[in-house]
Amino acid sequence: MEDNEIKKIVRDQYGKIASYSSCCSPTEEPIAAPSCCGPTESINELGYSIEELKNLPEGANLGLGCGNPTASADLKEGEIILDLGSGAGIDCFLAANKVGISGKVIGVDMTYQMLDKARENAIKGKYENVEFRLGEIENLPVADSTVDVIISNCVINLSTDKKRVYQEAYRVLKPGGRVIVSDIVLLKELPDKIKRNMKAYASCVAGAMLKDDYLSVIKDAGFTIDEVTEQTSCGTPSVAHKAETGEIVDVDTIPKEKLEQMNAFANSIPAISIKVRALKPN
Repeated sequence: MEDNEIKKIVRDQYGKIASYSSCCSPTEEPIAAPSCCGPTESINELGYSIEELKNLPEGANLGLGCGNPTASADLKEGEIILDLGSGAGIDCFLAANKVGISGKVIGVDMTYQMLDKARENAIKGKYENVEFRLGEIENLPVADSTVDVIISNCVINLSTDKKRVYQEAYRVLKPGGRVIVSDIVLLKELPDKIKRNMKAYASCVAGAMLKDDYLSVIKDAGFTIDEVTEQTSCGTPSVAHKAETGEIVDVDTIPKEKLEQMNAFANSIPAISIKVRALKPN
């Protein structure tokens, strides 16, 4: 399948999720993503605290992440932050609270519906230091050497050209800048059936790389890897996709036996979430 076709599938699926206002599990086949959690049940597991989330605009947390990159980013007042694949804005708003009004946060997303939702959330939350831009993470709408910190949460695995993503990240970072990414990687190769399943791709599974290969891509872009932390995968999904139509449905509508099968299958997939901290040399 061509890269542009994959991008369209991913864009369409996340547009539906933005409209549904919750997270996704990929199919009813079953194939389930280890990255997709219900918006409340796995908060601590992802690294978010109740205190962090309680003042965010309603609808900012769609439960789509696999970690909390802002928790270990050491964000400082006045810094400029870039979020790759910003979704409804959860990590942008958390970052904005840390960098203050003297700082700035830029969220980039390729999905119109997500951008609309994020901008609405910024208005509701009165975030004057957050800006959302339409763009692809392989071709960032950001000038060279203008960003202090890049964050991303379970998004880069969706790219068909991860090498280009990290080259772009290197380009826009200031010398001495840092990248903190939570993402999905594989511990071993996936079966061909899952690799070819586009719902599994859109759900952060089929497009994931082997862990060592992923880290090599970061190093080859010029970064020095400072820290890699393995994290546990997420829990039970709150919604699912119908394989035939792509329709998003609440898991309460799925028979208990089928849901148990989906969860068992998800737990058997050799994927984990990791958090990577990398530095651009001075």
